[in-house]
Amino acid sequence: MPVSARTSSRIARTRRLRVVAMLCLGMTSLPALSAPACPHAADARTALSAMKMVPSPPADPAGRLDTAMALIACLGDADPALRDGVAYTTLARWLRSGAYTPAELRDLRGQLYALLDGPAGAGYAHPFAALVLSEVARTDRIAPWMDADERTAMVRRASAYLESVDDDRSFDPAEGWRHGVAHGADWLMQLALHPALQQRDAARMLDAIAAQAVPARAHAYVAGEPGRLARPVLFLAQTRPQSVEAWGDWFAALPPRVGDPALAYADRDWLARRHDLGAFLQALYVMADQSEDADVRALLPGIVGALKTLP
Repeated sequence: MPVSARTSSRIARTRRLRVVAMLCLGMTSLPALSAPACPHAADARTALSAMKMVPSPPADPAGRLDTAMALIACLGDADPALRDGVAYTTLARWLRSGAYTPAELRDLRGQLYALLDGPAGAGYAHPFAALVLSEVARTDRIAPWMDADERTAMVRRASAYLESVDDDRSFDPAEGWRHGVAHGADWLMQLALHPALQQRDAARMLDAIAAQAVPARAHAYVAGEPGRLARPVLFLAQTRPQSVEAWGDWFAALPPRVGDPALAYADRDWLARRHDLGAFLQALYVMADQSEDADVRALLPGIVGALKTLP
């Protein structure tokens, strides 16, 4: 039977992507959880950049995994056009296509964990690994493939990552984005939306959010971080409802993190922490106030109480 033009085109595209992946990785096979480097050769980078025009990953399993691994290798690249405009954007689109099998998703998750655990380098790799892991978490929400232990392990990793962020660089006109706090919050948001999330996992996530809502390092957020931190709290209120009293206790613990009242308005670090908590509470108040969900509106008394307590 003759091969249709559409089938022939699909086969050709798969072969091209397979060649691109091999060119970028500089190898003929991909060992599990290897650590390929993002290519420096101009022709390989040009070939890799062409992936941003491809709507879905290769149809054959080897090519599908190899191309994704090649893109993951570039999440820490210094070039924002490649790192953000190609590697992250393409991985997010492909993960949302539903093309990857559970085994492939576990391989990709493992590679992203390895990137997250590796050296920080210039500060790009960890935030972008976290951002792609938020997309991996989303795949499990849309069509569950992790078991309860795997999901809890991801919650612990995501929470530990968010707590660990101490690089507050966000956007630079030449270097692009880092945005570790926001990307960590996005990862927690996708986990917060999962209907199978366990209550103990929700509590762990709230601990991590509190740590960055009022960061001990006293950095005044200027790139939307408080709003990004507010979103997983909002969704946890929907998926793991708590009483008004329980939420009140959580919010009441936040203002003391600002610092010694004797420092009020006389210390720059104190002012930075107050700014961050105020912005977080105000962002969450607007979100909760506009909701018609009774479980979300249960946040409001606690938010108002914390705002009144804030000097």
